Amino acid sequence: MVTTIMEGLAMSDSDRSQRVDALLNGLPEALPSPQVCARLRLAAGLTQQDIADAVGVKRVAVTRWELGQTSPRRPHRENYLRLLKGLAERFPEAAKADEGMPTPASESRGSG
Repeated sequence: MVTTIMEGLAMSDSDRSQRVDALLNGLPEALPSPQVCARLRLAAGLTQQDIADAVGVKRVAVTRWELGQTSPRRPHRENYLRLLKGLAERFPEAAKADEGMPTPASESRGSG
């Protein structure tokens, strides 16, 4: 245990930065809020079935994503995120987050 503590103390700031970067790079990119996802789809004039067909899931999955009940998993997550990014570039107004509106992530957190 002493060796581990000493190794931690001897670690340079550069080493720590690299470890932090490695952790961040390993995290999946965050999706927009479910409300923004739905707005992007609607702004593009797409149906949930259109999204489902493109991403490779059933329509009910897209419905659940847009309601914040579930989140897409790999490999569908990457495809869905890619689609949302493309829609956000074309429809920037729809991509804006609702200010002051809770997101599923913030609702699930306690106040501490």
